[in-house]
Formats: sequence, structure tokens, C-alpha cells
Amino acid sequence: MREHAVTPRPGGETRRIRVRGGLSVSVMTWGAMTDRTPLLCLPGLVRTAGDFDRLARRHAPRRLVVSLDYPGRGSSDRALLWRRYLPERVLKDVVDVCSALRLRRVVAVGTSLGAVLAMGLATVRRRLVTAALLNDAGPVFETGGLDFVRGFVGAEHRQPSLEAAVAFLRGALPWLSLRTEEEWREMALLTFAEDGSGTWRANWDTRIVRVLERPIEGDLWALFAPLARMPAMLVRGGASDVLSAGTATEMQRRFPSLALIELPGVGHAPHLSEPEIAPAVDAFLEAQL
Repeated sequence: MREHAVTPRPGGETRRIRVRGGLSVSVMTWGAMTDRTPLLCLPGLVRTAGDFDRLARRHAPRRLVVSLDYPGRGSSDRALLWRRYLPERVLKDVVDVCSALRLRRVVAVGTSLGAVLAMGLATVRRRLVTAALLNDAGPVFETGGLDFVRGFVGAEHRQPSLEAAVAFLRGALPWLSLRTEEEWREMALLTFAEDGSGTWRANWDTRIVRVLERPIEGDLWALFAPLARMPAMLVRGGASDVLSAGTATEMQRRFPSLALIELPGVGHAPHLSEPEIAPAVDAFLEAQL
């Protein structure tokens, strides 16, 4: 794996790291390496590192924070074959990024797919992950939520302007916790990219939807098991159609030490900076040395 030049970016720095297969991925870092364990922030299925900017700014003064755009998302390379986007392949990309940055220990923070990758990372690299925060995902994914995600991820959602993109997101994702025009605009800029002709389109390879057309293989509860040996927190949107209340309860039953916080009325997925939950999230992360 090779690392390329670093480019300054508001809130942090963006660099390119070449992962197995020759793809170049965009990696964002905030802060610098200290004696505290870095945070490794893993975004959702078609989300990007920028989703964690607010959380990262809160913690970067005391520790390094790292996130990435998986292949096919954001500024990272698109793959020739859609199978390159399978979660097990993306997990190897995360391992490659950790190796390139010489991360020997991390606190994993994962949203949606990122939560599954955090569990997978704790399974395949037992000494790497020292604590984990799972955001609105666990070992069971609800069918209704996955049906919506398939329809959303498989389209480019072309919009004639950024303002139209903002309006589209407000209509398509009304269950998010975003309230102000600034927050929705920020969301639009993290979701869409202008293609040079004035058209804004989804900032991911729509072939990623093929990943969701395959049945989930294996026992995800087995991936969840390693979290029993480390500090762990589960965040759930109270109206989530991806992580049910029943699954969250069962996760806590199996591992009573799992901290659980819910954000009432919010669907998939919280962004971890909501005033109602940010203090608890930050306290958990701050406790991880």
C-alpha cells in the first residue's frame, strides 16, 4: 500500500492511499497522533469521511481521528467490477488503511455498514480494536429498511442545482435529525457532486446496489461476539427501520455491559452530533485511553 501527497482540507487533511488491487482511496485525518488511541470512523454504505467532521473536530485536539471514503464513494476510485464493493473486500481496504497509517490500536466508530465493518475488524484484527461504537446497526438488518436503501442507492438522483439537491434530501429523508438549512446544505454537499455541466448527482457508484441484492451470508451475531471483551456503545435512532428495538434489546441482553442510547423520533441514522446524544457519545469516546 502506498500513501500519496497530503492536501489540506477544512477540518483536517485528505490524503490518498493505494489499497490492494491498485485502487486509490481518499483518507481524511483530523489532529495528530498522541498517546491516546486514535478514532477510526467508518461511514455508511454510500457515505463518506465528511460525515464525521463534527465529531472529529470535537476529539481531534486530544487524539488522531481517521476516516475514509470506501472505493466507489466520494473521492475514492471507482472499481471495474461491482464485486469489489462487497463488505469483505471493503474490510480489507480498512485494514490496508490502518497499515498504511501505522495504526496499531483504534477505537472503531461505525455507522450502518461501518458498524458491521467495526465488528468485522474486531474479529479479524483482535488486537487492533480496543473499543467500539456502533451507530444504528447490529447483527440483524430489518427488511423494510434495506428495501428503502436499495431503491435509494441504485439511483443517481440527478438535480439541476445544489438548492434542488437540498430540497430532494428534505423530501426523501425526512426522518433525519437535521433541522436547519445549513445542516441540510451540508448533507447535500456530502451526498452530491457537481459533474461539471451544472448537474448534481449522487456521489457514489450506483453499482454498489448490487451488494444489497445478495443475501446476507454468515452469522452476524458471531461478528458481534468480540465486542464482549471491550468497552462498547450502541446508538439507535428511535424510529430506525434498519436496527429494531428488539435487536438492540437482544444485543444488550447478550452483553449487559453494552451501553445503549436512543434518539427518539429519528430514523436511520443519527449523525452522532445531535445535542441530545453528543454528550454521551463524547463521554464514551473520551473514556477510551
